[in-house]
Amino acid sequence: MYEYTQFYIDGRWVDPVTPNTVEVENPATEQAIGHISLGSAADVDAAVAAARRAFESWQFSTRDERLDLLKAIAAGIEKRREDLAKAVSDEMGAPMALASGAHVNLFAGHLQTAIKVLEGFAFEKRDGATLHILEPIGVVGMITPWNWPLNQIACKVFPALATGNTMILKPSEIAPVNAAIVAEIMHEAGVPAGVFNLVNGDGPGVGTAISGHPDIDMVSFTGSTRAGIAIAANAAGTVKRVAQELGGKSPNIILDDGAFARSVAKGTTGMMGNSGQTCTAPSRMLVPHARMEEAKRVAREAAESVIPGDPKGNATIGPVVSKAQWDKIQGLIEKGIEEGATLVAGGPGKPEGLETGHYVKPTVFADVTNDMTIAREEIFGPVLAILGYADEDEAVRIANDTEYGLASHISGEDTEKALALGRRIRAGRVAINGGYDMNAAFGGYKKSGNGREWGEFGFHEFVEIKAVMGLPA
Repeated sequence: MYEYTQFYIDGRWVDPVTPNTVEVENPATEQAIGHISLGSAADVDAAVAAARRAFESWQFSTRDERLDLLKAIAAGIEKRREDLAKAVSDEMGAPMALASGAHVNLFAGHLQTAIKVLEGFAFEKRDGATLHILEPIGVVGMITPWNWPLNQIACKVFPALATGNTMILKPSEIAPVNAAIVAEIMHEAGVPAGVFNLVNGDGPGVGTAISGHPDIDMVSFTGSTRAGIAIAANAAGTVKRVAQELGGKSPNIILDDGAFARSVAKGTTGMMGNSGQTCTAPSRMLVPHARMEEAKRVAREAAESVIPGDPKGNATIGPVVSKAQWDKIQGLIEKGIEEGATLVAGGPGKPEGLETGHYVKPTVFADVTNDMTIAREEIFGPVLAILGYADEDEAVRIANDTEYGLASHISGEDTEKALALGRRIRAGRVAINGGYDMNAAFGGYKKSGNGREWGEFGFHEFVEIKAVMGLPA
């Protein structure tokens, strides 16, 4: 059992001001695997006070001091890889191969990227008689989700540390254990007291206290658009910076060429990864009307190759994270059927033989129109919608016809054509044939948020710009 009923504040584990213990569930077994405490505004006050004190000195730490600390954290991650992977698998249902692979590797990878960026990052720039200085913004409140928990912690904590900030992290109460292990790693690495603080809790109890706190200079949030709007509204009174990475309904334009079948198959299985619980997932597949029947056949075969099951076994995907999430997905699957989409694979209910656990059948709908609910709402489960297009102009129009703009995908043989289409898509990312880069900016347009994470772009989110004028030219 995981027992993390204390918070990490000011370099030590402390009891909550008001005890409030809740269970952590394994979504594959529906059984409790441990307990955490839910914090309150009083716990946030204590963490902020510690972070504010620590900022007085940490803001003036040198590049070498920060590099040494990040490298010590990297060594700690390597020692705790197995613990991190097991926690992610236990609390959010990722198969062990995925948990020990992508989940932990992204966490470690973002740290290595931060180290490389910090080595050459220009904190000062002389422009004639003016010196521009990039300084840490101050105390940062960080609110992270359950779907890629380690990845989102890494995208916030490591750039903030590297640029001289102090922080309070509130991980998702649904998947909090991995964050507690991160706190242990930070402590062992020698992070100065108060620089990194961890307070568990829910949105109303801790998230609201963080976003509205007058002594927090910035909030970095990853989660739903609904929650992001509430956080921004609550933060407005203190005029703090708010960086948001929110929802997505990403198009995947399949070009009409010789790679069509391969692109459809890859897009289908790609949608199912992490049980569809990825904000950049290619959830709207766009295919030429003339090849819709071919797309149905290929997508059906690809979906049937995705095997849900025990995360500790050889399953392709595990359960979704909770009963509430399962219920939401089932409702949207039923809505797709009700609105007239063609059910190609999967459908309502649990996969055969998996009555225990929050398992969802890998599901594909075709003949979807962009006004259907399953084409508009972020399902956040292993459910793909296939839409038809008449020509590439219509494909772009459909791709952009969404309130989201986090990511997009284009698949086919002609990368120059894909680039031309990508320039016309209103989204923060365009992945051509699955292209991936740890240094690439990550963030969205429209209701998918604001600000950017990853690589050097992530560093700029956590700094203020000071202009010192009147120097000798």
